Amino acid sequence: MTAQDGSGMADAAARLRLIRTQGIGPITYRQLIARFGHAHAALEALPMLAQRGGGRVPPIADASAIAREMAATDRLGARYLFLDGADYPSLLAEIENAPPAMIVRGNVALAQAPCVAIVGARNASAAACRFARELAHALADAGTTVVSGLARGVDTAAHVGALGSGATVGVIASGIDIAFPPENRALQERVAVEGLLIAEQPPGTEPRARHFPYRNRIIAGLCAGTVVIEAAPKSGSLITARLAGEAGREVMAVPGSPLDPRAQGCNLLIREGATLVQNAADVLEQIRPIDARAVRSPGSSYAGPPPEDASDRDRGVVVTLLGPVPVSVDEMIRQSALAPAVVHTVLLELELGGRLERHAGGRVSLV
Repeated sequence: MTAQDGSGMADAAARLRLIRTQGIGPITYRQLIARFGHAHAALEALPMLAQRGGGRVPPIADASAIAREMAATDRLGARYLFLDGADYPSLLAEIENAPPAMIVRGNVALAQAPCVAIVGARNASAAACRFARELAHALADAGTTVVSGLARGVDTAAHVGALGSGATVGVIASGIDIAFPPENRALQERVAVEGLLIAEQPPGTEPRARHFPYRNRIIAGLCAGTVVIEAAPKSGSLITARLAGEAGREVMAVPGSPLDPRAQGCNLLIREGATLVQNAADVLEQIRPIDARAVRSPGSSYAGPPPEDASDRDRGVVVTLLGPVPVSVDEMIRQSALAPAVVHTVLLELELGGRLERHAGGRVSLV
């Protein structure tokens, strides 16, 4: 959303204060909004919840800093997409840790269309870059939005190939105004003007190593399927593929020569069950069943039912079951014999108190 007068702007500012507060992750944000109805009430409740969790009150994001962020976003010609907004991408809203807010420039409708991610090695071979460019062009011509991360190599080739049809989305790990790598500045601006550019971080944020996995989960979450073209065994592209698989999306890979280390990741994915693809028709065949399925409305949550008050006894039961080894929340609910909403309440309090860490796959552990 752009800067606006009245309650809309105040609500956006409160949401951003909640999102930017230390210790508030996507799952915690969803649970707070579900429990208290709106961000203002959630902000007021944070001290009480943290104290119940046995920790210190988290420093709440400064209102003046949020006002500066919103003004900078407006100056850049960007706007916010909030999780429960009508224009928030529906498939992305399905994942458990969907970003509560994103900053975007461009045509938001591209993220609501059928999307396919194309990712791969930054040091990709010339053949891989050519294949990525041609595949992206063919998919865009078929009405599919091509999503990638504006990195060197395969990402760059995918965006260039799709731009002829304007059907590309770039997801970056920095602020909306920061180009990384620097040589892709012109390409990033073109994506923002002709396609859609998405950033989760506030304007002015330089990319850090910890930001890229968050970027990757947005790429995977937006898409019905992910295609990997050249990837080392421990590359970020394989992280994106794993996240796509965990979200129930199609994972596809282009096979390569066993003599090329850059092909090892793709060949490994295929051995583990990813679909081997050789052209756009193969990709479209895989995503068609997902395109047609009914999806949850924006803002739907895998984070469990709205939390409700818990007793001291309930807190004791949950804390006793927790330890340093991550355990699934479902298992906590089974073993505690408590209502799911009560378990989620205690976990929320512990997280706000700095005593709980959340892990992939809906698992939690004590800090």
